[in-house]
Amino acid sequence: MPTTEFRHRFAVPAPPERIYAHLAEPESYVGLSPLVVAVRDVRRAGDTVSYVAVERFAAGPVKYDNLIAVTMSFPRPGRRVVSDVVSPGRVRLTATVDLVPDGDRTQVTETVRVTFPALLRPLVLGQARKVQRARAAELTRRMSTG
Repeated sequence: MPTTEFRHRFAVPAPPERIYAHLAEPESYVGLSPLVVAVRDVRRAGDTVSYVAVERFAAGPVKYDNLIAVTMSFPRPGRRVVSDVVSPGRVRLTATVDLVPDGDRTQVTETVRVTFPALLRPLVLGQARKVQRARAAELTRRMSTG
């Protein structure tokens, strides 16, 4: 199956510790990722957190809830969050967020690696890139307001 990797770097006006604390909580992803409308079945075991995220796709009056399994790990506490995602359709995604202090702000780099069936390439890559940009904008907004 094809695999693609891409990254996005942006500055957030908050210290890494505050951003890390936010990203380490599954509930924070509701609205942070624009498709995620709910998080459930949160399980903590050692240095990992697993949960089910509900992604909602809508086309007019038709809605489809896509349940994705997410496992977060924290290989560099305070500086890195890794989310491994298993989605229906044999789509696998790993998002690695690195936080680097930069004065009174933080440089955030999110690297996304996604594996998918070739036939789903346009849909998967389009959605993954769109979600990555939206997540960056929403994280920046959230950290700017409080």
